[in-house]
Amino acid sequence: MLIYSLPLFLTYIQLGTLQEYAVILVFILLLLTIVTPFNSFYAEIKWGKISDLSGYQYLFDAWNGQIKLWLVFWPFFILVNVSLYFTDHLARSGSFTVSSWDEVHLILLMPAVFWIISVWRNSVNTQFRIPAIGARFVTLVLCFDYLLKLIIRIDYPRIFFQCQDAILDYASCF
Repeated sequence: MLIYSLPLFLTYIQLGTLQEYAVILVFILLLLTIVTPFNSFYAEIKWGKISDLSGYQYLFDAWNGQIKLWLVFWPFFILVNVSLYFTDHLARSGSFTVSSWDEVHLILLMPAVFWIISVWRNSVNTQFRIPAIGARFVTLVLCFDYLLKLIIRIDYPRIFFQCQDAILDYASCF
């Protein structure tokens, strides 16, 4: 994800200082702490054997908020981070064209929306409040990451994709 280099990138394009980013981060975490409900109505979910559950039933229960948080959060979190990392790595090395980079992000957009909604709905299905706040924060980070990738694609494609190289389709950098 681009989040690892986010402070350097935002400072490079002069959108703020690191102290301002820290204040915004603390504000977002406090807001998520207030918004995330207490687990006073937490009930242990009897989910049965995972091998008996079909893929459709898993997706249906995840959408309706009837699955434990970790069973919804971790599978997609690993999948999306690996996919986005390799997509960005291939784009930076020149193996991906700009349009291929756009297509991969568009393909991952619908599962990302499903995951964000599922995590928010299932965040009450945890025994402690801290994992729920962390999971909701990571979904906000993913939204911000997609917004940052859109800004890069619109305003800074020549820098990110190194469009001066003859290998890439130069016309798609505009």
